[in-house]
Amino acid sequence: MTGFDRARIMDSDDIRRAVTRIAHEIVEKNHGTHGMVLVGIRKRGLPLARRIADTIERIEGVRVPTGALDITLYRDDLQLRTVSQQPIVRPTEIPFNIDGKLVVLIDDVLYTGRTVRAALDELVDFGRPRAIQLAVLVDRGHRELPIRADFVGKNVPTAGNQAVQVKLSEEDGVDEVVIEQIAEAAGGKVPRD
Repeated sequence: MTGFDRARIMDSDDIRRAVTRIAHEIVEKNHGTHGMVLVGIRKRGLPLARRIADTIERIEGVRVPTGALDITLYRDDLQLRTVSQQPIVRPTEIPFNIDGKLVVLIDDVLYTGRTVRAALDELVDFGRPRAIQLAVLVDRGHRELPIRADFVGKNVPTAGNQAVQVKLSEEDGVDEVVIEQIAEAAGGKVPRD
């Protein structure tokens, strides 16, 4: 994709269909919901986790416990931030025991893998799950760590100078996914995940 500043790649119907497909795939792969919990990575992974939980409840008639993970303090780039870039820490809310459970970790975009790595580091502070699976709305490639999603709403090949922005009605008032060209930062580097 060249010659654009912004292009919509998913609208509200596309997102709804992707969430429905992911929910069906989660249930199918795991032969139901027994021992399953969903954990959304804040900020947009949480509303996606809640939507997936709603869809699974419609499919299976069972409400899967859902929690929220804020990985801010577990990021490996935290020490690189300046005073003006201090992170906003939101609460992690996992009101259930994850020992021996199947945890489905949910995020909006999978990029370098560093966010997921931080989430895995934090999850093990809460217990020892039987297994952890990863569901993402968009996989844009460019992995820096050996992390792969088990469930993907849409694979979107991107260039390094592009950003994938997921907007959800719960946070942004609209459901859409857009690709935007991003300017290089000082020193000729493109900002990374």
